[in-house]
Amino acid sequence: MVAKNRKQTGKSPATQADRDRSPLVSPPGKSAARRPGRGGEGKASNGSHANGLSGIRHKLGLTPSAVARLGITLLLAALTGYLHWHHLSQLFENDRHFSHLSNLEKEMAFRTEMGLYYSYYKTIIDAPAFLDGLHVVMNDRLTEYPLVINTLKRFNLYPEVVLASWYRMYTGVMGYVGIPTKMCWSINRGEGLTPVDSCEGLGDPAYFYVSVVFLLNGAMMSLFFIYGAYLSGSRLGGVVTAVCFFFNHGESTRVMWTPPLRESFAYPFLVLQMLLLTYILRTRNPSRTAMVALGVSNVCFMLPWQFAQFVLLTQVASLFASYILGYLAASKMQSILVTHMVTLAVCFVLMFGNSMLLTSFYASSLVSIWVSCANQCKPVQTSVMQGLAWVGSTVLFKFMLSSVLCASDDAHISGLIKSKFTSYKDFHTLMYTCAAEFDFMELETPLRYLRTLLLPINMLVVALIAGRTVQDVVRFLRGGAKASVRPDDADEALVYHSLQLVAFAVLAVLIMRLKLFLTPHMCIMASLICSKQLFGWIGERFKHQLAVFAVMAIMAVQGVANLQAQWAIIGEFSNLPQEELLGWIQDNTRPDAVFAGAMPTMASVKLSTGRPIVNHPHYEDAGLRERTKLVYSMYSRMSGETVQGNLMKLGVDFFVLEDSWCTRRTRPGCSMPEIWDIEDPLNAGRIPFCTHMSRSSTPHFITVFANDIYKVLKVPKAAKDLR
Repeated sequence: MVAKNRKQTGKSPATQADRDRSPLVSPPGKSAARRPGRGGEGKASNGSHANGLSGIRHKLGLTPSAVARLGITLLLAALTGYLHWHHLSQLFENDRHFSHLSNLEKEMAFRTEMGLYYSYYKTIIDAPAFLDGLHVVMNDRLTEYPLVINTLKRFNLYPEVVLASWYRMYTGVMGYVGIPTKMCWSINRGEGLTPVDSCEGLGDPAYFYVSVVFLLNGAMMSLFFIYGAYLSGSRLGGVVTAVCFFFNHGESTRVMWTPPLRESFAYPFLVLQMLLLTYILRTRNPSRTAMVALGVSNVCFMLPWQFAQFVLLTQVASLFASYILGYLAASKMQSILVTHMVTLAVCFVLMFGNSMLLTSFYASSLVSIWVSCANQCKPVQTSVMQGLAWVGSTVLFKFMLSSVLCASDDAHISGLIKSKFTSYKDFHTLMYTCAAEFDFMELETPLRYLRTLLLPINMLVVALIAGRTVQDVVRFLRGGAKASVRPDDADEALVYHSLQLVAFAVLAVLIMRLKLFLTPHMCIMASLICSKQLFGWIGERFKHQLAVFAVMAIMAVQGVANLQAQWAIIGEFSNLPQEELLGWIQDNTRPDAVFAGAMPTMASVKLSTGRPIVNHPHYEDAGLRERTKLVYSMYSRMSGETVQGNLMKLGVDFFVLEDSWCTRRTRPGCSMPEIWDIEDPLNAGRIPFCTHMSRSSTPHFITVFANDIYKVLKVPKAAKDLR
């Protein structure tokens, strides 16, 4: 039982077609737009309509009843956002008992990449001034000793910069007006452990950080509700989307377990971007404002996450497929391409010339599609030729740019893709594929979709859209030049969303971690069971809604069980061996002592002790991958002299050895010594060097600290002098 003792601390008008489709604006025939020749209405436009809500209503062409419906939709969206925020916060607290952790324990709870990202937030808020902290992270000397790197260029750290500035402003203003921002407590941990101080409130750096993340993802759920309502043309569609997301929550997101990961900041902006894209696809002549909004959301999605370019690649590919099928006009396709190109250029500048952006398949795809659209090829008849030309030119442009710019940072992606379809293996691809989240999707995942009816609903929706699309294409081919692929009442957005779903499904099957794109998009597509356009054959509105509620009731059987399983997760974070390790490092090593070891542990060493490290968990840089390979030679079967020499090359003073990394085996061929056997077949069969080190570190190293999990090996000075 924990004891707490309190301590004192200090927009453009909507078209008629848009109103027909959207529940957010008035239905046909009820527009409040002013008609010429009506004097009374003219006076109203100069009076009560000039300012305030009535002025906004008048500009949008909404009747009072439409405003009420819009208000109800936004209110329901806000409610779902609040529920999601509360759900995330509660799951996080239940899992780690975060409110009772000391500052050190909170930092240790951010393992692997999370700790690395959080360390830069901590650096900026601990600096004398914001600009001083910004200068430090742009001239970082601790992360890849002895190199000086611009971490804003390398690690997509804009979220930490923004959050640190907000935190400094918040605490500064609250301090100025004398309002307390946190409350601290003395926590009795029991079991002979020393008490620790724990703080709650937005004045605590870790609390502020996770609170903003959960608020952002709460807002994301509000966007999901609006997205589902807009796509389906019914508020009930928004309800279906939200319900599906909650019922499949464990498959939809992991933000409640890993707040600092890049997807936690980036994905909400992808939801906004796709909602804006849906509006643009449904608008005959989208305004410049809509395109600017799309571009801004693109930037906000790309800046926080290095993987965003691959998601946007699937988006432009899906749009291009819609174009060559005749569902997207060339002018609109070119406008969207220009927006993507401009935002890519903006991100390239803001990322200080990060070459991975220009040498990506995404950038090459934009160029090849632009060339294809500029040729104005006839759709459908040349679709196969255009598709093959797009694939070939994208690959060609990508490797040409990589050669010209001498960029190899994303070479591991090509290796990873190659390993999925062939027997190809190397050290770096195995470092990915041996982790469950980068393996193929497990069979249990589609079974879970099946139990909540998410998979059957999506299969039905996609089948209906595909059937209509095939009919349209056949009609065009039979009708000749005078025919149109797309009938007047068709919705090109549905074709795009179906293609996007297929793209996300391919990604998720190849890499299980990427189901975080598939599952939410399946929830969006599920909203279409409320669409009159697809399911009008069910009958009148009441029968249709009754059928939808019946489906949701069946979904709830497994969905509620899934939620209860999440709510039943009760834990308490504790990692005493690592706490001992970090305390020893802080008390017994120089501030400039250089450390190496397993990537997750190195992130914690940098975050909590501020010591220089030579490797870290951000594996997207070619130089860092080679550094890590040298460090991980400790877990190979090489000789002690070779391992010692590798660490000397990097200037390492201390190596943190973990026996579990020597013996852990997720599946056959995936222990560290077995991974090294692929890279170093000459030494296969020998006893791993780490096994020798776990018994005795002499004569190559000196053991200076050991507990049940960690052993710190010192590189002898005499050996370092050989450099």
